[in-house]
Amino acid sequence: MPNVAPVINRAQSGRTLRLAFLSAVVSLVASFAASAAPIPLYNIYRAEDGFTNFGISMAIVTYSIGTMAGLLVLGRLSNHLGRRITAIASLGLLLLGCLLLLNVHDIGTLLASRALIGVGTGLASSTLTSYVVDAAPTRPEWLASVASSQGPMLGLTVGAIASGALVQFGPWPRDLIFLVCVGFLILSAALIAISPETATPTPGAWRSLRPKVSVPARVRHLLPVAAAVFLATWATGAFYQAFVPALVEDQLHTRSPLILGLVFAAYMAPSVLGASIGGRFTPAVAQRVGMITFLTGMIGIITAINAGTLVLFIIATIVAGAGQGIAISAATRGLLHGSTLADRAPIFSAIYLLCYSGATFLGLISGELSNTFSLPQIALGYGGLALVATLFTVLCARNPHI
Repeated sequence: MPNVAPVINRAQSGRTLRLAFLSAVVSLVASFAASAAPIPLYNIYRAEDGFTNFGISMAIVTYSIGTMAGLLVLGRLSNHLGRRITAIASLGLLLLGCLLLLNVHDIGTLLASRALIGVGTGLASSTLTSYVVDAAPTRPEWLASVASSQGPMLGLTVGAIASGALVQFGPWPRDLIFLVCVGFLILSAALIAISPETATPTPGAWRSLRPKVSVPARVRHLLPVAAAVFLATWATGAFYQAFVPALVEDQLHTRSPLILGLVFAAYMAPSVLGASIGGRFTPAVAQRVGMITFLTGMIGIITAINAGTLVLFIIATIVAGAGQGIAISAATRGLLHGSTLADRAPIFSAIYLLCYSGATFLGLISGELSNTFSLPQIALGYGGLALVATLFTVLCARNPHI
């Protein structure tokens, strides 16, 4: 009889942690789905409200800057206030951004909404990914890194496809997707509210707001290759958000919002499958395989754009997406090696700062260049970035120290 209570407690603990894991994953997916929801509407904004390619590109940059600000200032807050309250705060910011998107008719409103969603996504990126890793089952070992790194990709996929379908076939094409996002964000907040806390609140919340990024010394030798992986793959994701709406219409000759959503999803969805495949290899091998696959897909994308072939474009996009999933999850797995609960929020802040830095700075440059160069020429520049990042990864990828 003395052993019964501990067994019951362990069983209850396992069930509550599974609830926390499920709630964190659902919330992470919902957060990034909300951030992707406007993408199939960009061509409508261009046609009905006179938005330019440069304006759309600046919306992506504004979102990325908001995200980086959220990561730098708020990235460690969940270590002090707890995962649950900061997760709910991030969902609240995203909800406000979605409500603002219900009335977009000028570029200022779009930029303001993207800034709000960016800050919310930044807070969610560090808080919810840490919550996922805290509560993840110990088996399989790769589940924590795959769920935390690919939850955003799944969310972007779901958001883009759902938005494209509702814009094309649903009522209120400019509004319905954002109302749906509001509903799922409220549901996510409710799930978090009934889930257990995994981080003990500690003093120092105000001090944590001072911008600081830290990665444990034991994995710092992995940062250069991880940075190359994150910068190249996420910069390409930003290219898809900013320029693929115009490419799909102008070069591939279709105006369907659903096709646009599916094209964007074709880059994000295979990332989740690729991540599970990459878990079978060591981080160094998986990063090499992933980036070579990513480069192969980018070559196909550039070829399809110049040939004006939608089918080849989608196939190449799927290949590039699978490659990025393998590489990103492997880089994340390496950086999380041996991490403690207190390490995780700062590590994820560093990871997403690298990711969004690539999206932001290259988005600024390519947005400015879009006034001078054609979209196929800009795509070629992203292909050059993929080539450099792949060569660096193949030559320099390393495993964490055991």
